Amino acid sequence: MKSFRVAGIPAWSALIIGLGAGLAGCAGAPPALPASTAQSSAASAYVIGPGDTLTVFVYRAPELSAAALPVRPDGRISLPLVPDVEAAGRTPSELARALEEALAEYVREPNVTVMVQSFIGQPSRQIRVIGEATQPLALPYREGLSVLDVMINARGLTRYAAGNRAEIIRRPPNGAAPQVIPVRLDDLLRGGDISQDVAMQPGDTLVIPQGWF
Repeated sequence: MKSFRVAGIPAWSALIIGLGAGLAGCAGAPPALPASTAQSSAASAYVIGPGDTLTVFVYRAPELSAAALPVRPDGRISLPLVPDVEAAGRTPSELARALEEALAEYVREPNVTVMVQSFIGQPSRQIRVIGEATQPLALPYREGLSVLDVMINARGLTRYAAGNRAEIIRRPPNGAAPQVIPVRLDDLLRGGDISQDVAMQPGDTLVIPQGWF
């Protein structure tokens, strides 16, 4: 059997070396996420808003940590050594990095973790229910939220509600005139008409008027 050589190395040895280098390159450099996927992940990160409740954990410094820490109406929080930090408008990771920078003056290499305990979110991303709901409320928007989800949170309609005259007031982000979307809540909740289960968007307000008696 003939043995072929490449630059003094048998051909079969060169093939094995080449395959090994290719596998090592794959293992050492996993493919990067597409830019659109990375942008989508960043856009979906939760943004802290006034009224949220946070837990701030400072590694190896329990005296600087805080549980059930409310975000004030002005969007700020207060911690020992850091009395006034902007929290609203930041993701938990961004707030943790800002706290690390502020604490670095007092603590060597601080390591901070921020967790959101209860969610309200930014006003521009809240869903509001007003009028003849059993429990009018504001709740944070989440992906896939629909009218039915909102009405479950609002515990349904009052006995005086004119559910089939309800409307969603939707304010476009560009400042254009609000859009009014009729919703027949009686047909949805009592008749099971799923066509009325409209998808909600951040900032929507569901208005439920009172019936005429």
